[in-house]
Amino acid sequence: MRITRLILSLLAVGVCCLGQDVRYNFAAGQDFSKYHTYKWVQISGTEKVNQLAEQQLQAAVDAEMTKKGLKRTDGDNADLLIGYQAAIGQEKEYTSFNSGWGTGPGWYGGGWYGAYGGMGGTTSGQTSTIYVGQIGLDMYDPAQKQLVWRGNASKTLDTKAKPDKQKKNLEKAMAKLLKNFPPPPKKS
Repeated sequence: MRITRLILSLLAVGVCCLGQDVRYNFAAGQDFSKYHTYKWVQISGTEKVNQLAEQQLQAAVDAEMTKKGLKRTDGDNADLLIGYQAAIGQEKEYTSFNSGWGTGPGWYGGGWYGAYGGMGGTTSGQTSTIYVGQIGLDMYDPAQKQLVWRGNASKTLDTKAKPDKQKKNLEKAMAKLLKNFPPPPKKS
């Protein structure tokens, strides 16, 4: 019983670790303490999500930015401009299982084990489609007209998931992505 609990705990930890992957980069030497307001902008030529997903994405980012002390504005005097890019794709996954048992004689651990054993075996498998959705979040300094921060969160968008699951994934991904924003000031 104790071993079963340990195995289940390890599996649960393993499944949690296979979640969303986030990566970010920022302009070295940039003074992020000067940013107090931000405005959402459209990045031309990029793929967008549907209107509901966009509202959920912006709400998730807005909540994280509020925690960081930044305020959203619709005015033209924002300190930061934020835009996003989305990518939704599909990957095929093949899962197989081999029973290891088949007909015929064979060897096992250096010994003969008779008429039924490891020759052949039954292999079964199945394919499934995995939807991979990625969000790229870009932050620009309008005065410098430069990209100052960029982050990506993968396994964030799943158009086949239920609405509450989609929202939860976005919130979780944006919290994880913006965890280290703003970057710490460079030590002198």
